[in-house]
Amino acid sequence: MISKWSAVARRTVRRPAAPVTYGLIALCCLIFLTGPASGLSPAYGSGDALLAAQQAYFRHWGVVPAELFEGAPRAALTPATALFVHGSWLHLLGNMLFLYVFGVMTEERMGRVEFTCFYVGCGYLALLGYAGAHAGSEQSLVGASGAISAVLGAFLFLFPRARVTSLLPFLFFLPLRFPAWVVLPFWVALQWLAAGQATGGPGVAYLAHLVGFALGFLYAWARFGRTARVKAAPAPATEGENQP
Repeated sequence: MISKWSAVARRTVRRPAAPVTYGLIALCCLIFLTGPASGLSPAYGSGDALLAAQQAYFRHWGVVPAELFEGAPRAALTPATALFVHGSWLHLLGNMLFLYVFGVMTEERMGRVEFTCFYVGCGYLALLGYAGAHAGSEQSLVGASGAISAVLGAFLFLFPRARVTSLLPFLFFLPLRFPAWVVLPFWVALQWLAAGQATGGPGVAYLAHLVGFALGFLYAWARFGRTARVKAAPAPATEGENQP
């Protein structure tokens, strides 16, 4: 009787299917809540003191292109550390929503270790690509969207027919479901158009999105090949703005 009950319990209690994705979300949220960008910690002060603390924090942990290519060992780590730092509540929530929606199925397909290496590696290269295109910039860059864009690229290759729920502003934000092969190329087109109009000042690093997406798609194509595609899979998604 006991052994039978244990077998039933093992079938009923299932471990999370994507612990790396959930862990990344939890880590990014924890870092944000304890940092100066959240505005919750009294240790950073308020007003001008808080703004100064935020700028110093972003400069220390984020990517500063002008410093990155000077050859300093610490600066070489910043494309990795910047993946876990976010500049505002909207920035954090938008990125984590995208990671939750597209990361779970991608991690399940790749496996935990491979997905972790894929996420960090593509995110690092995406920020490195942006920094290379703006090598003289002193503006710090933070955020996980280079890595998350890579997840979107891999998702498009692996699950092209997965239906994604999107909120479209020009349709009064009605939730509509479209295949990933419709939603994600449309998202890429928006990033491409925005990148052509972007300046070198503060704002959204659209180029990092494009580099990350291309890396993710190419990795999935090279790693899994055509036989890995899933013809149909559910994806409870919502589309929103993605920032670096």
